[in-house]
Amino acid sequence: MIVRRLEDLLNTENDVRGDTWTSRRLLLRKDNVGFSLHDTIMKAGTETTMWYKNHIEAVYCIEGEGQMESLEDGQVYALRPGTLYVLNKHDKHIVRPKTDVRMVCVFNPPVTGRETHDEEGTYPLIED
Repeated sequence: MIVRRLEDLLNTENDVRGDTWTSRRLLLRKDNVGFSLHDTIMKAGTETTMWYKNHIEAVYCIEGEGQMESLEDGQVYALRPGTLYVLNKHDKHIVRPKTDVRMVCVFNPPVTGRETHDEEGTYPLIED
């Protein structure tokens, strides 16, 4: 059994920060559960373009408001608590938080914890 507290991960190597986001990585590939789990905050007033071409990501919004735009078809979706979106086709997208937005994110394959977005907005597939 794995039991962790978010407060114990803050300001550790599992508390990863980008210019527009903070990802607190609760489960990683080394935990051997088949996915990784992140508690992510996207900063208000920012814009982040992402394309997870190496991963499937499910995102569940639990706090805040904003929007997500699919760069595949131009459709814009409201983000608010209770909204789920899944990038099941490795969809390119942009997240634009109006307020700080807190999301629970699941990645498959699981990430190692060292990943950050590259110039394409992609997490590389890191092999151990």
